[in-house]
Amino acid sequence: MTAAATDAPRRLTVVLGITGGIAAYKAVGVARAFVVAGHDVHIVATEGALRFVGRPTLEAISRNPVHTDLYEGVAEVRHVALGQRADLIVIAPATAHTIASLAAGLAGDLLGTTVLASAAPLVIAPAMHTEMWEHPATVANIATLRARGVTIVGPDSGRLTGTDVGPGRMSEPEAIAAAALAVVGPHDLVGRRILISAGGTREPLDPVRYLGNRSSGRQGVALAEAALARGATVTLVAAHLEVPAPAGAEVVEVGTAAELDAAMRAASVEADTIIMAAAVADFRPVVIAEGKIKKDAVGESLELRLERTPDVLAGLAAARRPGQRIVGFAAETEADDERRRQIGAEKARRKGVDLLVVNPVGWSEGFGSTTNSVMILDGAGSVVARAEGDKASVAHRILDLLV
Repeated sequence: MTAAATDAPRRLTVVLGITGGIAAYKAVGVARAFVVAGHDVHIVATEGALRFVGRPTLEAISRNPVHTDLYEGVAEVRHVALGQRADLIVIAPATAHTIASLAAGLAGDLLGTTVLASAAPLVIAPAMHTEMWEHPATVANIATLRARGVTIVGPDSGRLTGTDVGPGRMSEPEAIAAAALAVVGPHDLVGRRILISAGGTREPLDPVRYLGNRSSGRQGVALAEAALARGATVTLVAAHLEVPAPAGAEVVEVGTAAELDAAMRAASVEADTIIMAAAVADFRPVVIAEGKIKKDAVGESLELRLERTPDVLAGLAAARRPGQRIVGFAAETEADDERRRQIGAEKARRKGVDLLVVNPVGWSEGFGSTTNSVMILDGAGSVVARAEGDKASVAHRILDLLV
C-alpha cells in the first residue's frame, strides 16, 4: 500500500455548544457533519437547548454523553477539562443571550466555562429574530467577538419562526461544519488557482426536452468548498447544479457540453489545477427542433440521430501548459472492482490525466447521493488511494493527493 493511501486526515476533538433557540433542531445536522467527517464530537447543551432537542437524539448522533451541568464531574474538573481538550469549539445556534455572555466573558454555565478554559478556535452560528440580530447591543457584541478572532458563520436571510422573514436564520449545518473545519486548516492551497467543473450537461432536443444525466453536482461543489477552505482561488463551471454553489468561488454557469468545453478552455489559462467532476453528455442530437416535438406528428415511435460531443477532459489535457495538473472523473456502472479499475486505467492513459477518480454509479448509488466511494488512479492507471464517506471528506482526500 502506498503512503498516499495510508495517510488519514487529523481527527479533531470538537466541542459543539447548543443553546436554547428554535434552531437547536438543526444542531443535530451540525453534529452529524462532524461525526461523518471522522471527528470526536462532545456536545455541551444548555438547559434551554434540551427543551428543543432531546438528550437521547444528541447522544445517538454524537456517540458521546451530552454535558449540561456545571457541577457534573467535579472530581475530574470537567468544567475546564472539555475546553482544554478541544481542538475546535462551535456554538450552533448561538442565541442573542449567548452572544452577549461570550462578549462579556461570563462563565455562568458549563458552556461559558468551557469557552473560557480553551485556547481552541471558536466558531459561532447566530440564530435569532431580525430585530434581535440588528439591535445595537447584538451588533456591538458581534463586533467585540470578531475583534477577538471569533469566526461568525451567518446568519442567513430567510423564513424565521412563524411568518417572519429576514436576516437571523441559522446557516445550514453543512455550511457551518465546513466553515468551522476551514478555521483549523490545512491552508495548503494558498496561492493556487483551481478550476473545477460540476453538475450535468443537458443537450436540447427541442425547446422543452433534453438529453441529460442524473448528476446533482454535489461532488464538484464539495471539491470547490474544500479547495476554498484550504486557501485556493476557485473557479466553478456549473452545469445545472442541484445544490448551491459555494460562496467565494467564481461561478460560470453553462448548459451544454459545448458551453462547458468553451468555459473550461477559457478559464484553464489561469488555472494551476483542473478538476473535471462534471458529468458531460457523450452525445447530442444532430438536429434540434425549433418547436416542441408533437406526438401526433411523429406517430408511434421517434428516431433520434446523435453525434459525439467534444471530449472536454482529453482536450484540456492535450492543451495543458507545463506544470498544470489535470484530474478527471469516471462514473462506471461496472460492479466488479477489478474490472472497474481496468476500465479506469485505460481511460486515465487515453485521456492523459494526472489523476482519475473512479466511482461506481447505478440506479441507487452515485448520482445525487451525499456519500461517495472512489478509487483514485494515477496517469499510468495504478491505484494510489481509495476514499469513502461523505463527499466533503472524499473531496479533501483528492486534494490531499494533489498537495
